[in-house]
Amino acid sequence: MIETERLIIRPLTHEQLVKYIKADNSLERDLRLNDSSRTISPELKEALEHTILPNVADTNKDYLYSTLWTIISKEDNEMVGDLCYVGEPDDDGEIEIGYGIYEKFRKKGFMTEAVNGMIQWAEKQPNVKSIFAATEKSNIASSNILEKNNFIKFEETDTLYNWRLRII
Repeated sequence: MIETERLIIRPLTHEQLVKYIKADNSLERDLRLNDSSRTISPELKEALEHTILPNVADTNKDYLYSTLWTIISKEDNEMVGDLCYVGEPDDDGEIEIGYGIYEKFRKKGFMTEAVNGMIQWAEKQPNVKSIFAATEKSNIASSNILEKNNFIKFEETDTLYNWRLRII
């Protein structure tokens, strides 16, 4: 678990991910949080069912690099968004981060703070040397989150910017 000034960032277990997918507030009750009106995009549901859940269930993998980490506002006692690392560090020590904030909590700095918390966690992991992220060019808010957390834009495609933060 990671704690920042306003947030608690908690990795979800396999059982909690199953509740997360249901989106029926059973996870919120399990975590003793206020009910939320979160919805799960078809893309996230597919990733959860076909990639995240199987990886978290694989006892040969460190589930912290595969699971969703839920972001909880201390003040609201409510889930405000999620982050994840997309697998364990590669041979170069790089991990990829992904994130999303629920619409009602956008433009409050929660995701910038949460990404910073995840960076601080990654800095303590001996095999992590850098963090990678990709943002759609049209998603200016996401790019701003990475810039505020000192990621460097190193590559672009027609639709994406690729970012990297070196951990020293």
